[in-house]
Amino acid sequence: MASELINKVVELSPAFFEKLVVELLVKMGYGGSIKDAGKAMGKSGDEGIDGTIKEDKLGLDIIYIQAKRWKPGNVVGRPELQKFVGALAGQGAKKGIFITTSNFTKEAIEYTPRNETKIVLIDGHQLAQLMIDYNLGCTPQQAYEVKKIDSDYFDEE
Repeated sequence: MASELINKVVELSPAFFEKLVVELLVKMGYGGSIKDAGKAMGKSGDEGIDGTIKEDKLGLDIIYIQAKRWKPGNVVGRPELQKFVGALAGQGAKKGIFITTSNFTKEAIEYTPRNETKIVLIDGHQLAQLMIDYNLGCTPQQAYEVKKIDSDYFDEE
């Protein structure tokens, strides 16, 4: 199912992909609601930033997003990450999420900025798994819930 999801995502427009990424992050608990949590930039000349999301419901910090909807096999290298770090610096930002439908090169994975910038990398496999985990672009068909007494809860010690 994961590869089917990624194949579907790769067929989408870049603007839809950017919106999907923001929706996923909101489902993961960032920012609160779609309305006020984040936004996809959805335009060219975005200076390497495809969207933003509030780190929490109070909006104490903003996380910047780079979303690359690339076909599998077209890997993201270190230069792309360095451009993103530069874009973050231009915004005065310290946190970023770089998401791709493809993969990252070994050099990209090993790259760590020498400043205070923190970047999280999410490749196509992780993206598909997160979409499955948070029911984005897929629907559960069946669910069974079996309950038992939680004896630890009733222990008065």
